[in-house]
Amino acid sequence: MPDRTLAVTAWESLFRAQVSIMRHLNAEFPSEVVSLNEYDVLFNLSRATGHRLRIRDLNKVLLITQPSVSRMVDRLAARELVEKLDDDADRRGTIVQLTDYGLETFRTAGRKHAATIASHVGKALDDAELAEIVRLCNILRASADNA
Repeated sequence: MPDRTLAVTAWESLFRAQVSIMRHLNAEFPSEVVSLNEYDVLFNLSRATGHRLRIRDLNKVLLITQPSVSRMVDRLAARELVEKLDDDADRRGTIVQLTDYGLETFRTAGRKHAATIASHVGKALDDAELAEIVRLCNILRASADNA
């Protein structure tokens, strides 16, 4: 097992880098239509099969609490970016589906957001370093998911 102090130092370094970059991304988020957190909902729905997820599955991939997700989904639905559907397989569940307008909004913001990410992350690291971060983060995430 690696040195405990080094593990803590590595975590702190990773966490602080993420917080620093997220502050810039949030400040420079390129949309007047959706916030960065709302964009995250649209992003995750855009990657799901049929652009839809059960709300409990959406909760698993977002970094905000369940009550916050429910309120955010309600706000997005009121603006016709998503729609809430009954889950025929489980009447207690709710499915959240991206609308065509929501997908268009996501893609418009996404192109600009990707450029901002590239300017903050890509300017600091070369392709090999970026690939190494992806590899290491995937290992960390898999380890945490299996804990």
